[in-house]
Amino acid sequence: MSNAHIDYVELPSASAHELMRAFYTKAFGWTFADYGPTYSAREGEGAAVGLQGDPVEALSAPLPIVRVEDLEAAFDAVVKAGGHIAKPIFAFPGGRRFHFIDPGGNELAVWQTA
Repeated sequence: MSNAHIDYVELPSASAHELMRAFYTKAFGWTFADYGPTYSAREGEGAAVGLQGDPVEALSAPLPIVRVEDLEAAFDAVVKAGGHIAKPIFAFPGGRRFHFIDPGGNELAVWQTA
């Protein structure tokens, strides 16, 4: 897993999705693609940023997302290393991912493109 790296950060915005989107557009000139009514993403240079506006899906803290080439191998490695699976592998527009809790209590996700 030598090329595994954080390339995406998802920011919770359940109560202020449009305000968050407008803020980052105004503050940094970022443009966003919409993936439904409650999710927008900034992609391109550097790490991508997602705005999660679904109150059921949004976490209370930012979600770092690690990109890998083999999702099943990463899943197995996380479990063997002692990570707790918070969400098993699931599909979303553009790929598949799972969430885990590390020993420090942080939730992260791991994803692979479609």
